[in-house]
Amino acid sequence: MKIFDTTTFFEEKLMMDLRFNILDPFVDKFIVCEARFSHSGKKKEIIFNKKDYPKFKNKIIHLILDKDPVQELNNINEKSNLLRSNSIQRIEAQRNYIYEALKDENLDDYVIYSDNDEIPDLTKINFKINKAKIIIFKQKLFYYKFNLAYPRLDWFGSKACKIKDLKDITWLRNIKNKKYSLFRIDTLFSKMKHSSVKIIENGGWHFTNLKTPKELLKKYLNDEMHSEFKLKNDSLEDIECKIKNKFINYDHLADMKSSIKKKQNNKFSLTKVKLDILPKYILSNLKKYRSWID
Repeated sequence: MKIFDTTTFFEEKLMMDLRFNILDPFVDKFIVCEARFSHSGKKKEIIFNKKDYPKFKNKIIHLILDKDPVQELNNINEKSNLLRSNSIQRIEAQRNYIYEALKDENLDDYVIYSDNDEIPDLTKINFKINKAKIIIFKQKLFYYKFNLAYPRLDWFGSKACKIKDLKDITWLRNIKNKKYSLFRIDTLFSKMKHSSVKIIENGGWHFTNLKTPKELLKKYLNDEMHSEFKLKNDSLEDIECKIKNKFINYDHLADMKSSIKKKQNNKFSLTKVKLDILPKYILSNLKKYRSWID
């Protein structure tokens, strides 16, 4: 039985180095999928290079998605829902392309999918004795620094299943973060609701937005919510202010149908936490990561 860790890549070299080092003892292969376009549709150069990670280069499979699945229309209004919809199509295409590296593997092998800043704690699961079809890692959420936590919610980022149960990566990503009763009739008709689910408590770390202010500005202009960011009209100075004062202004708990104003006209403080909740690899390399610890 092999374990495949899979993710997508834009230009997150810090996160990839961290991910490889933390998961290496547990993972047989790392699959990294990169696209020649951003989620906003801009063309981009291929940045990921296995040679940047010499310790892991023999375990890395680097996939490149060439074709943008979206035929962008001209003059789409920045307020149009089409911009968000098109971004989601690009994200799903990039994620689902990962299957190209899995289709000839053993059906009983496990595949883990996470965004690259969502790192599962694989010390908490024994895949050999696992009986559940779906494994979901309940993770702590951090912003800007390794030890600045956002305590308002838990994050369910990394998810895993056997290849034989995998419909596609988007399906795995979108599975509901809950174990449903066997007697729930709706589970028979839903692709997203499942009863054979194992939730891993304290199942890892979501280190989001660990970038410099300039890197974050580039990220926000190119990611899934680039249209919302443009409407908010945040500047580089606004981003620097949020990092310096340890807060975010995006409400993760707002209803999906809420207005951009309702989602982003809030202020939520981040909490500085003790380092002992971080991965052992970070604790063993504090000097290496000193600029990312508050």
